[in-house]
Amino acid sequence: MALPSFIDPWRPPVTDLTVELIPTAPEQIELIRNLYQFYAYESSDWEQQDVEMDGRYYIHEEHLVRYWQEPDWSASLLLVDGEVAGFLLVERSELPGIDALELADLFILKKYRRRGVGRALMGQVLMSGHENWLVRYSIQDEAAEAFWSKVMQDLPRPARAIDLDDDPELINYLVTRVTH
Repeated sequence: MALPSFIDPWRPPVTDLTVELIPTAPEQIELIRNLYQFYAYESSDWEQQDVEMDGRYYIHEEHLVRYWQEPDWSASLLLVDGEVAGFLLVERSELPGIDALELADLFILKKYRRRGVGRALMGQVLMSGHENWLVRYSIQDEAAEAFWSKVMQDLPRPARAIDLDDDPELINYLVTRVTH
């Protein structure tokens, strides 16, 4: 999924920042792997994850490579004003009865947070195309709760909290496509 630079159409401009979501190629797996270390560090308190003996967080390599192999899976790089600012991992949901793309992981470096980048990016992603979207985050992640509450509140597309039985520690939203 390639998204050009944009100014979010459903809310005021972010500021004068240029926000881009760039699809990555398999050759860029190391870049995503490196950024994922920061993501794992930030979630380690509620994930209860320790570092491996080499000082890095575990990454399930077989799962990571699927972002470049599976249909409807993607790993995109987030750029702000041309600088690496994070990543977005998208998967086709494999949950029974859920026909949606899943926002598997969204990571934005701290330097770019609280500037409207994430809200603008998610507004653009969730409003693009004709797909349903599944959003899930840990019940213990207070920053994600605050972020997604704002996004869901302002999103001009139907979004509703749903209960899923696979992980009681996750809060789930289904953002449905608009049908005509």
